[in-house]
Amino acid sequence: MNLEIREMTIDDLAPVFHLGEELFTSESLSNLYRTWDEFEVTAFYQSTPEYCLVADDDGKLAGFLLGTTIEKAGTAWNYGHLVWLGIHTEYQRHGIGNRLFEAYRQLMIKEGIRIIFVDTQADNEAAVKFFEDLGFARGTEHVYMSLNLDTDIKT
Repeated sequence: MNLEIREMTIDDLAPVFHLGEELFTSESLSNLYRTWDEFEVTAFYQSTPEYCLVADDDGKLAGFLLGTTIEKAGTAWNYGHLVWLGIHTEYQRHGIGNRLFEAYRQLMIKEGIRIIFVDTQADNEAAVKFFEDLGFARGTEHVYMSLNLDTDIKT
């Protein structure tokens, strides 16, 4: 494996979208409150391309991270928000998520960001453990509820 963490380019938009389509499904993440679609990828790429990172293995997409920053009005504090982190199933458990996060973390430090936020489903034990291992602390519990209507839609 010859892995490079780099900024996303326009040529990465379609591969990132398709990988996200495989990973972020309503079946596997029943309480996904953000919708994974073309707009998610293009909106992040257009608004904060410097916080859109890919893990490239000799031209093959191994993973990606889409993040942003948030300015809190009336304070000197700015926040990082890691919104999407996806690793191709063939590359999971090889430290690629750690490398993507560390690259994002270094960007946040360079920008003077003091806190990074991330959220995941409480029952997504692998993601919770991953972020806790990176040093994230559990914050306030939120309850997100969803009703999947896919089975009720007649085509």
